[in-house]
Formats: sequence, C-alpha cells, structure tokens
Amino acid sequence: MMIAISVIVPVYAGEAYLERLAADIDVLRNLFKTTGSDISLHELIFVDDGARDKSPGILDKIAAAKSWVTVLHLSRNFGQHAATIAGILHSSGDWIVTLDEDLQHPPARIIDMLRKAAETNSDVIYAKPTGAVHQTLARDLSSRAYKRMMEWITGNPNLRRVNSFRLLRGSIGRGAAKVCQHDTYFDVTLSWFTDRVETVLMPLKDERYISTGQSGYRLRSLLSHGRRMIASSQLKILRLGVLFGLIVLGVSAASSVALVLIRLLMPELIAIQGWASQILVTTFFGGFCILLLGILLEYMSIVVMRSNGRPLFFSVDRSSDERLRAGLRPSQAAAQQET
Repeated sequence: MMIAISVIVPVYAGEAYLERLAADIDVLRNLFKTTGSDISLHELIFVDDGARDKSPGILDKIAAAKSWVTVLHLSRNFGQHAATIAGILHSSGDWIVTLDEDLQHPPARIIDMLRKAAETNSDVIYAKPTGAVHQTLARDLSSRAYKRMMEWITGNPNLRRVNSFRLLRGSIGRGAAKVCQHDTYFDVTLSWFTDRVETVLMPLKDERYISTGQSGYRLRSLLSHGRRMIASSQLKILRLGVLFGLIVLGVSAASSVALVLIRLLMPELIAIQGWASQILVTTFFGGFCILLLGILLEYMSIVVMRSNGRPLFFSVDRSSDERLRAGLRPSQAAAQQET
C-alpha cells in the first residue's frame, strides 16, 4: 500500500511563482514514481485565499493540465492560517506538507523532512533556516525575538520552531484543523495533539522580500498572530502571577510575625507607631488579591481551552513509519545522483 503525501499551498499574491512551484513539485512527484518508491505525492492542493492578482486564473490553468492538482477558491481573504486549515481539511494523505507560494520553501527538501519523521517517529517537522531568511538584520532579529517572547509568555517551547514549511502526520494535522476556530493559532493547536516535534535545518530565503522589500506579514498581521497565540494557550505568565501572590503573602505574614515579636520584646526599635503595620496589612491583602486573581484567570484559561476544542486525548497510528523509511531509500539515492 502506497504512502500518500498531500501538499497544501495557500495563495494570495503568487502569480509570479505558481507555475514554477507546480513544476518543482511535479519533479518531486516524478522522482517518487520513477524510483519505484512506496511513496506517492498524491495531491497538490492550492487554496486561493481571495488572491489580489491573477493567481486564480493561473491556478485553474495548472489544475486543468494536471489531474492531481486541486484548487479551492475561498469566498474572500481569510488569512494564511485559515487557508492552510481549509487545505488540510480537504486533504487525504498519510502525510501533509504545507508551504508558501513564493518559492522560499524548496519542495525538494520534503524528502529530508520525511526522512527526519521516519527516523524519529515524529508527528510534526518544521523547516529551520540556517541563516538570515530576509537578509535584513532588523527583520530577522525582530522575528526571532518575537517568537522567543511568545514562547516565554505562553510557556510553549515549540513556538520558536514554528514555520509555515511543515510536515504533519495526516491524522494529527486533520485532527488539529478540525478543532481550530476563528481565533485559534494552528501551530498551538498542533501542540495539543502531539509533543513529537522536530526540525530540519535548511537554507531558506524570502526572495520576494529580498527583491521587492514587500512581505505578506505586516505589523498588524504579526500583532494578530501574537493575540491568537495567547488566546490559544494556557499562559505561563498566569502561573507566575499565582506564584508572585503566594510569595507576597508569605513575606507579609513572616514580616507580621517579626513585627509582633519586635513590638513585644524590643519596642524601642519602633521609632514611628503604625506605619509598619499599615504597610504589612496593605501588602498582605494586595498579595491575597493577586493570588485570587491569578487563580481566577487560570480557571478562565482552562475554560477557554475547552471552548477552543482542546482534546482530552488523541490516538495515532505510527506503524507505517518503517515503510516510510524503506520508501525513502530509492528516492534519496536518485536525488543524490541528480545533485
């Protein structure tokens, strides 16, 4: 039985790249076919996310020429995450690959991602750039800093790995896509289903940004991503608030005991009456309020997770990983000969 691969590409402004991208994916598809591999690039799904250029017509032309290409035309622009989720829900492959329209994600590296998944029995593989993606110091540093900050706020260690060039086990990808709602961040949802996440190092270049200075992500989009990351996560910062409230309570209680002992045993040390006790009472009740607020927000976070569809459990079948390893061997050998 063949191991099927589905490739998902959301499209918004890709008229200059789509034909070459489809050709590159076709090369990989033919590589699997000609080497007699048990792996099949089963389908390529383009999702027209209310494209602002001539992309829809180009996509329809590609689909008419290639029977394994499907085009989904969304009624308007819903955003990259929504378009990716729509493509995943229409897929049927054992493994799902998502990549961008603008050629910064080389389809030939899908083999490396499949090999990493097979070797480690992982469920999610992200591409990790080996160098500067945008070749702009400020843009690349701000991107890394942004992911680190979101990782610290949410307590999710995988956010620094997040990349739109992903390989997903099909059942987990579709399971995560099914529970996504309007404000759910897809990569956070994936962490509800699995913690078997790995990365593959590869050179990635955002050629569109390098050549034109234009990017699909503006400040407003990045802020929206951050808001959805936070809304989809149980926040580490809330637990820190509970801990801070407990520390303040403990310090104020210990200080109150010390103040009473000083008042009884060494009253001469108290130069001004009333100030210390007033500060301690204020500190105690302030810490108590912080503690209660932290607990309340933690409970609200749990309610939000349940309303977002976070599953209690999820089962997965990894028994085909050995066949995936075997199927990759002839394709890897052929790819090495070509290079």
